[in-house]
Amino acid sequence: MNKEDTSFGYDEDNSVKYIQSTMSRDLLGQLTEDDIKYLVDLIYEYYEEKGYLNDDADDDIEIDEEDLIKYISKNAKKANIKSLSTEQIEAVIEGELAYCDTLDEDDEE
Repeated sequence: MNKEDTSFGYDEDNSVKYIQSTMSRDLLGQLTEDDIKYLVDLIYEYYEEKGYLNDDADDDIEIDEEDLIKYISKNAKKANIKSLSTEQIEAVIEGELAYCDTLDEDDEE
């Protein structure tokens, strides 16, 4: 994902800060900003592979979180990223989804 995607107000740095603000202190100390950015990139790679980012994609997409976690774990291992726990991955996914929800709220105003 680009550092700043102005098409819908997405900003990578703001995303990382938001994700960090939603994580427990225990998890926060385990992931660097670069780790979080990499995991967010994997989230969007997954979305793209599944066709969720296509213009004609259904607005009510149901994401299989278990499949997404497996995808992230597998690709992080391939890239020789340190071992990630399911809890760490879930925290980043939840934070990213929450951040995107704040963007949707801003669009509605």
